[in-house]
Amino acid sequence: MGAWGRVENVSVTIDDVREVAQGLPRSSEVLASDRLRFRVGRVVWLAVSPDETRMGFAFPREEREVLVASEPGVFLLPRASDLRFHWVEVRLGALDPRRMREIVLDAWRFVVPSAVAGVTEHTG
Repeated sequence: MGAWGRVENVSVTIDDVREVAQGLPRSSEVLASDRLRFRVGRVVWLAVSPDETRMGFAFPREEREVLVASEPGVFLLPRASDLRFHWVEVRLGALDPRRMREIVLDAWRFVVPSAVAGVTEHTG
């Protein structure tokens, strides 16, 4: 373990992300513009960059600058053309499996009805 109890050299892969996202109610996987994306209906709530180093995810617009400022080596603002969306990005290499799972579940909960999101409260 590294400083502050953080695990060093542990990162997640696109397969790890897919394993969590595929099993969520109403979520479907698509490949569009060389990106793996997950949707609920027509809403994209999760996308992995073509080089599989970053993951964009649904996140409250009004909170993202605080998130990015709190851990600039982990989180990034989306590209300028995507700033209008509820979206932020994370470096996959900076995540361990537990944190990736939390991010994926929170992003999914952000876009599904609360009755659907409650389903994972007992299983997550």
